[in-house]
Amino acid sequence: MEVLEAIKTRRSVRHYKSEPIAEEKINIVLEAARWAPSWTNTQCWRFIVVRDAEIKKRLSETLLYYRPGENPSSSAVRNAPVLIAACGELKKSGYYKKIPNALTDKGDWYMFDVALATQNMILAAHSIGLGAVTVGLFDAPKAAQILGLPANIAMVLLLPLGYPDEEPEAPPRKELSELVFHESYGQR
Repeated sequence: MEVLEAIKTRRSVRHYKSEPIAEEKINIVLEAARWAPSWTNTQCWRFIVVRDAEIKKRLSETLLYYRPGENPSSSAVRNAPVLIAACGELKKSGYYKKIPNALTDKGDWYMFDVALATQNMILAAHSIGLGAVTVGLFDAPKAAQILGLPANIAMVLLLPLGYPDEEPEAPPRKELSELVFHESYGQR
């Protein structure tokens, strides 16, 4: 699948078939993450592949919601054949050698680097017939405890992965004219 086609046809998938995913396909998705760009090539991302139903259930219980009811991704976290926890090693990205403070006003850059890696994963998954959804609304400290993360590793997102059991419609996209300026903000 051509890259732009993968970008345009990828959808957030929250319902999966129960069919297991071959290890080879999981490795393709993880390999795509490995090749993502990162701050001075720090590659601060870390991934935990979860197949155990009880761990997935416990992680689904960490999901929060912004309106009464269940988080729309709860079922995906519980029922996807594979759940990948994407984490970031702290004080690596955004830092340089022995300088103790982050170099940018954004602070530790791990969220950006993990996002780049997971976008690669999502596009690779889509290109081989898998679906995924980025889940970020959860109690990260609780999820970190469930997964046994050390103090220097931050929980960033959960990525349910499986064969899609739905075909979501493309949501509307803004026109470039609404998003892009030239030379300075507001200049069309």
